[in-house]
Parts: sequence; structure tokens; C-alpha cells
Amino acid sequence: MSQLPRACGVDFGTSNSTVGWLRPGVPALILLEDGRQTLPSAVFFNADENSVSFGRAAMAEYLEGYEGRLMRALKSLLGTSLIDGHTEVLGRPLGFRELLANFIAELKRRAEREAGRGFEMAVFGRPVHFIDDDPVADRRAQDTLEAIARQVGFREVSFQFEPIGAALHYESSLSREELVLIADIGGGTADFSIVRLSPERMRHDDRRADVLGNAGIHIGGTDFDRMLSLECVMPLFGYRTRMRNGAEVPSSIYFQLAAWHTINFAYTRQVWADLQHLYRDATAREALDRLCHLVSQREGHWLALQVEQAKVELSAERATRMTLDRIADGLVLDVTREAFAAATQGLVERVGACVAGLLQDVDVARARIDTIYFTGGASGVPQLRDRIAAELPDTRVVEGDLYGSIGTGLAVEAARRYG
Repeated sequence: MSQLPRACGVDFGTSNSTVGWLRPGVPALILLEDGRQTLPSAVFFNADENSVSFGRAAMAEYLEGYEGRLMRALKSLLGTSLIDGHTEVLGRPLGFRELLANFIAELKRRAEREAGRGFEMAVFGRPVHFIDDDPVADRRAQDTLEAIARQVGFREVSFQFEPIGAALHYESSLSREELVLIADIGGGTADFSIVRLSPERMRHDDRRADVLGNAGIHIGGTDFDRMLSLECVMPLFGYRTRMRNGAEVPSSIYFQLAAWHTINFAYTRQVWADLQHLYRDATAREALDRLCHLVSQREGHWLALQVEQAKVELSAERATRMTLDRIADGLVLDVTREAFAAATQGLVERVGACVAGLLQDVDVARARIDTIYFTGGASGVPQLRDRIAAELPDTRVVEGDLYGSIGTGLAVEAARRYG
């Protein structure tokens, strides 16, 4: 054991997280929950049991009906003004920095327990841009994550771009040199790198010359959830309906309910008072009845899970049926892939423009790029994958381990940097 690498790679993701540790002849990713390599980035504060749970267990407890607070998409807080705020949990204020520290400390504990040793050094993955077009906020996001990592016990912390981590994983499978567009689309960001890879280059410690360019945009799977929710689901709850005076029903509560990290904001007394005022002057009373039930019973996270599942199903099938009987008896919603594509067209085009800009900026002919390597859970969304591939229509497409490529590559990087 003493001869094995002393450092780990940590992929703290918006939706799922992994920890990698390089060992010969053994998969790099450490088992974190119920024999699985991923730990969903979720925390549930159980008021009935006065306890805290993480990952799948957190979501299971919430769905079983325990009273408490479910928090997901924690990474989305980095670089925003929310990170210095707090929320009320189990009757006391909990800072969002403390919330992130709780989750990352649990990630570290589980990895160390499974590995049978402590990890004091880590390479964390980071998106190309935590925050788009704001270098100060972007740097602040990385500094915040580093401070939290040190707070929970990592003595040495460094970072690598997440698509580079995925590239290092893909490189281990190659028998010849390739020029590769790494497309890493996770829960919160879409990141792209053009990298020269080969079995020979894999032995080099300094790979900076092999990275020909990178770009990223703050769009990921949770944004696709949000737009699917707003355009296809929230009309059932009165979104874009009218008041008696002809004005549109205010949209703020629908936007809160459509994003994981803002759902709890819809449960304040002020929002409930505003909702009662709106109800009196609304024309779509049945839809507003559903909204009132959703808010009063705090079913926002449950609905968000149904939307997320619908996204996954629409990535594989042409249509899906959402059963929403927790909102109203017999309530169902049929959603087609065409509707999903229409709802997310703006997101898809922005990601496509990001890829086009990267290909224009690098000094490489498009015909020379051998492979597009897709990783990250949201890279399975068909309309998004098709839009990216359209920029390189003659290029081979390879699908990596959608949830494990980055963590595995970061484990390789951790072994190189720290031994």
C-alpha cells in the first residue's frame, strides 16, 4: 500500500461526484455508495430523524416523505453571490459554504474508508469556466473550492480542466496518435478541448503543448431540465397564463421551481402571500390550484426529479409520459422529443456556437480532427450531440464512460503530480 499513489482525483460534479485512485490492474474509481462509483451530489437534512444523508440515500429519504430539506446541484453555487449566503436547515441557519464542505468532507470520508487509507493530496476537476465572461468570479469560484477542500483535510490541492481529465482517460485506450475534440457536458457546464493524444505522449509529464485549445460555457444538464420544466411542465401550473387585467402571471416562482438550487426559495412566507394574492386575480384557477398544492406540500424537488427522469427518457425514446398524481389525481403529461428539442433549442445553439468558436480559434484544419469524444451525463441528449457533431460531420464519434471518464483521468493526473 505504501508504494501506491498518495493522492486522489476528485470530480465534484453538479449532478454526480467521483473519486479516483490509481492502482495497477484495478479500476481507478473508488466505490462510494452501494457498490457504485458515483455519489449523487445531494444532501438531505432529515427533520424527522434529526439526521443528514447523502447521495442516493438522500433522495430516497426525501421521496419516502420524510420532513426536511433536500439540496442538489451544490456546485452551481460556486462563483455566485449565493455562496456567501445561508439557508435555514433543521431550525438553524446553514451557510452555503458549510453545505459544500459537508458534502466534500463526506466524499473524502467514503473514499478513504473504501481505500483503507487517508488522502491528503488531491487534483480537483474544474470546468473551463465556472462563470462565463467573468474572470474575477471564475477565479473566486476556484479559490472557494480550494479553501473548502483544505478545510475538510486535503493538505495539497490543485486543479485540472475536466475535459483534460477525460482526455487522459481516453488516451489510455489508444494504439496510435489522434487529434481529439473532448466534449464534456455535465450537469452544470459544457467544456471542450482539442488535444493531441497518443500512447507515447501519455508518458510525458508536461502535456501543455498537446492542448491546442479549450473553451467552455455554463450550460449543462440542469439547464436542459430547467427549460424542459418551464416550456413543457410549468404551463400545467399556470406559467404564461393571464391575470384578469390581461397581464401575464408573474414568472419568478416558476423559474425558482425549475432550478434545483432555487426551489427552496419558493417556500418562503412572502412567496406564499404573493401566491394567494395572485390566485384571487388569476383566470386559470385550476392551474393555480396545482401551483398552490405544489408549494404548500413542498413537492418542488419531487417534480424536479420527474422532469430529470423525463429528460433521460427523451434522450432514449421519442416520447414519454409523466405521471404527476402527487399533484392531482390522474394528472399525466405526455412529452415528445420534438417538444424537448424545441424547449432547449436556444441552449443547443449556444453550445454549438461555443464549439464553432473553438474550432475557428485553433490553428488546425477541421479535417485533421480524428475523433469527437463525448463524456458527461448530458452529452447523451440527442439534439445536443447532433449539433456538436454537425461542426465536424466527417469525424468519428466515440462515447466514453459518461460518468467516470473525468474522475479516472484526474486519478492519473494526481499520480503524476504527487506520486
